Amino acid sequence: MKNFLIVLLSLILFSCITTTKQTTATYTVAKDTDDLTFQDTFMGITDDNIFYDSLNFNWGASIIKGDDNKYHCFYAQMPRKYGFLCWLTDGVVAHAIADHPAGPYTYKEDVLTSRGFGNWDAYSVHNPRIKKYNGKYYLYYISTNTGDTELTPNQFNQARTKWIDNEYRALVRINQRIGVAVADNLNGPWQRLDQPIVTPAGPIANITCNPAITERPEGGYLMFVRGDKPNENTLVRSQAIALADHPEGPWVIQEQAAVGDLNAEDPCVWYDKNRQRYYAIYHAFGYLGMITSTDGLSWHKAKNYKVSDLNYKTKNGKTIKVHRMERPFVFLEDGNPSVFTVSIKTKEQDSYTLFIPLKEDSSEI
Repeated sequence: MKNFLIVLLSLILFSCITTTKQTTATYTVAKDTDDLTFQDTFMGITDDNIFYDSLNFNWGASIIKGDDNKYHCFYAQMPRKYGFLCWLTDGVVAHAIADHPAGPYTYKEDVLTSRGFGNWDAYSVHNPRIKKYNGKYYLYYISTNTGDTELTPNQFNQARTKWIDNEYRALVRINQRIGVAVADNLNGPWQRLDQPIVTPAGPIANITCNPAITERPEGGYLMFVRGDKPNENTLVRSQAIALADHPEGPWVIQEQAAVGDLNAEDPCVWYDKNRQRYYAIYHAFGYLGMITSTDGLSWHKAKNYKVSDLNYKTKNGKTIKVHRMERPFVFLEDGNPSVFTVSIKTKEQDSYTLFIPLKEDSSEI
């Protein structure tokens, strides 16, 4: 009887210890790590943080650190002589270099240009994102074509300068797709794939554009893809998630929209290893907002959702209001956000790129 009681007490004690450990483990997993206040990391802008070109509109900067310890920016530029709407027909991906991630940047070369009628990327090469995976560089971009219809010079000029209610611009718009060029070196040569890598499916219709890519912690890759919301009589932008095992694809668009109830675009995305969650920032035509996800598939507004109104601050404390603030991008150095880039458009139809230095995130995990 005595031995039985000893065994019984031992079992009860072991059960209590096990329950306590399980409770503690469950609490750790369930802890809310969404405490990033991204806007609090912004530092003031100086002239070195502004990238401007007198001959071209600059748009959509993406940064990577090279083996030369310099910072390489791949961005879109469009000839000012045709007006800002020519992004859809005349975009070129260019390459600039700096000694510091927030600039100043110096133009180096044009990297990708359109390949002309008969190619899927016949017109415009735009909105690039540069990544390095497994020793190779991947330059994602968007482009378009006119299918079997070759436009006359007058028709092409309408596509270049008119809004999407023009039949020729509508034709160029509807054929937008995402592609990728691959190189062993940031200075090229760049090898393009012969076909686009993502086509419309699931929660997006008509087009695929504005890719944003990151690695998944469990392996593979995640891409934000912008398209049109299906079954709408007017233009409503929607964001989908595509997954792939390799940087070139095949990319599979998931059924659940990432941003399906808001007219928004231009997301950037990264995985926060400390918080063990994804963050994405997009512009919603009046402000920048931030969403988050723990699995990369189900997204919701971050706790500190509002990232910025349409303004920025200089180092001397002056607030500069702008007409549009788009194409956000977060550059990570050693896994931590270091620079936030955005494209600026003014009411005077001018544009330039901001490289906002970020101070170290002080949020506690």
